[in-house]
Amino acid sequence: MFVAATTGFVTAFSLILSIGAQNAFVLRQGLRKSHVIAVCLVCAVSDAILITFGVVGFGVIVQAYPALPDFMRYAGAAFLFAYGTLRFRAAWQGGETLDLSGNTQNFWPVILTCLAFTWLNPHVYLDTLGLIGAVSTNFPATPQKLAFGLGAVLSSFTFFFGLGYGARFLAPLMQSEKAWRIFDAVIGATMWGLAVMLITA
Repeated sequence: MFVAATTGFVTAFSLILSIGAQNAFVLRQGLRKSHVIAVCLVCAVSDAILITFGVVGFGVIVQAYPALPDFMRYAGAAFLFAYGTLRFRAAWQGGETLDLSGNTQNFWPVILTCLAFTWLNPHVYLDTLGLIGAVSTNFPATPQKLAFGLGAVLSSFTFFFGLGYGARFLAPLMQSEKAWRIFDAVIGATMWGLAVMLITA
């Protein structure tokens, strides 16, 4: 049980660790201290749902809906390109500052954007449904499989809350408008790069 849970935790953590579109968004919200707990919960709970489906068996879903992977790929690329464009525009216009009081952004637009980053990102499905689901097959017994899934879910909660609330340690570096313009430009480039990767994959 311990080995299965540890394997699930390490596997999920290693997959989530890379800075992708979702992580960049969480980092940005953490820096702004804007609805951090809600954003982290959306990401972690979404991961928990997807991990559960992955452990249960993603292959069944793909067999039932073979066009699903391609649909998610193009929808995700379109969303990433649009959001990247917004970040480039913000970098060009400037005016962004670090509001230490937090929660100045409207709640629902932030949550809907977070949901889009999570559910329109094909890499999330590859990681949670595909790779984690594949590794879980090494633990055929139900108790071990359950422990593996719980370990993976715990890893997701640990990572996203650590990223969201750990971002505040970067706050001293983000006090200037110039720093925000650079940050938004980097995020925009990341989004466009991921979009191109999805289309050409």
